[in-house]
Amino acid sequence: MLFRALALGLLMAAATAGQAQASSGRFCDRSHELSAAEQDRLLRFAAVLRDELAASDEGVALVSRSGLDLSRFHIRYSHGAVAWRSEQGAWSARQLYYACDEGRPRIYDQGLAGFAMGTDDPQLGYVSIVRMPPQAVLALRPALLDTSRALHLLGAQYSANAYAYGLQYQNCNQWLIEMLAAGWGNLPDGDDLRQRAQQWLREQDYAPQPVEVGSRWLMLASYFVPLLHLDDHPEQDRAALQLHISLPSTVEAFVRDRFPQSERVEICHDDKQIVIHRGWTPIADGCKADDGDRVLSLTD
Repeated sequence: MLFRALALGLLMAAATAGQAQASSGRFCDRSHELSAAEQDRLLRFAAVLRDELAASDEGVALVSRSGLDLSRFHIRYSHGAVAWRSEQGAWSARQLYYACDEGRPRIYDQGLAGFAMGTDDPQLGYVSIVRMPPQAVLALRPALLDTSRALHLLGAQYSANAYAYGLQYQNCNQWLIEMLAAGWGNLPDGDDLRQRAQQWLREQDYAPQPVEVGSRWLMLASYFVPLLHLDDHPEQDRAALQLHISLPSTVEAFVRDRFPQSERVEICHDDKQIVIHRGWTPIADGCKADDGDRVLSLTD
């Protein structure tokens, strides 16, 4: 959802207000329906994701996926979730998503196939997995599966570019990092749980690197795209064209700092192959395999 909103914002910034308003209604639409070949590719991709999660003894991991190309912002991943394994062994991704038909954010458990198919580009996709050590999982799982706490961490209004330390709006990754705070900070349930989660994150020095917007024209997109906002960001950030937003990369960096034993696996696909890359260095752009990467053919 973050990718779609920001990508649409790029288009809106170059459009007139009337054109932007007419286009904003298509915010939630998929760019095109998946072909049979694309569905098959993404299902095989999801199977690799499932196998990688199942290879760990721990029943909780962070997962993130890519969307439209936002390389101009140096962003590969936009949407983060917590993958968890049920007692029956089935994996799901618990996440915040924007319910377009209801016009509000929701917490949603989604199967891994659906999570992988949520990409905006079926030709090229990336997924990141962060496996955490047992002490991190043991502290996080009770909060994650506590429905009341999960819902008390849900903001009432969605904004794709929500300020990381704001309460007015929320995006999917902000809910994710606040969930980590609730678990690792052992924060009890309550109506003010978001405030306490953000306070805990401040005390733990969670500091997302700013997204360099680079153009005042792009900042104007917030006036035309329904799910982009600037009024929650500090004035100095707006003036500097630097927005502090929770992204999968900032969540992963926080996890790695707190639990250096955490392990990262990155999986990508194009129309010919799936590449599995282990370690904290990013996989090459274009889903190109490097030495030591595992490659699975999609043309067999």
